[in-house]
Amino acid sequence: MSSIQMRKLKALVADEVRFFRSWMGKPLSIGAVSPSGKALTKLMASFVDPNDTLPVIELGPGTGVVTQALLERGVAPERIISIEYSAEFCRLLEKRFPGVTIVQGDAYAMDKILRDRGIVGPVSAVVSSLPLITQPPARRHKLIDDAFDRLTPDRPFIQFSYSLASPIPPDPAQFSTTHTGWVMKNVPPARVWVYRRTH
Repeated sequence: MSSIQMRKLKALVADEVRFFRSWMGKPLSIGAVSPSGKALTKLMASFVDPNDTLPVIELGPGTGVVTQALLERGVAPERIISIEYSAEFCRLLEKRFPGVTIVQGDAYAMDKILRDRGIVGPVSAVVSSLPLITQPPARRHKLIDDAFDRLTPDRPFIQFSYSLASPIPPDPAQFSTTHTGWVMKNVPPARVWVYRRTH
């Protein structure tokens, strides 16, 4: 094994330990025992337009696996605003992604956080790794309502979930709900849900 491969392996193991330790402290806030796999994060990023110029809002980036997938997709780092609750993860993200805007805060207060930073206009996409299924339906609806206030009907709210059911209760009068097939390479298997305003 080369020294580069060894460094990557060490970083991967360190992320797993970091993630597991955070999960042990707040299992309902973290929602997973390890970071999402590459196949899942690549699929999530595939719904984001890399050629747009509007901001991409990332909720709950954790150790940055989805952030990395967005960059690999071709999204310019200065377009990405990542909102992360954990101070430890924020420090890690700032070190790994110097061009990305990292904000420590509650992703469920996304609208206030963006307004406080002077971002009042539309955004290109909202990409969420939050464990929505652990939250009350009213809180989930509030989050997606805040997102849709900034997303035009053609722009996506992207969420992954391990659940059989939609992590956001469907409301066809307000938004469309679609999902991918199961990503079996992820541990545990997950799929990507995409929500778009209907008007």
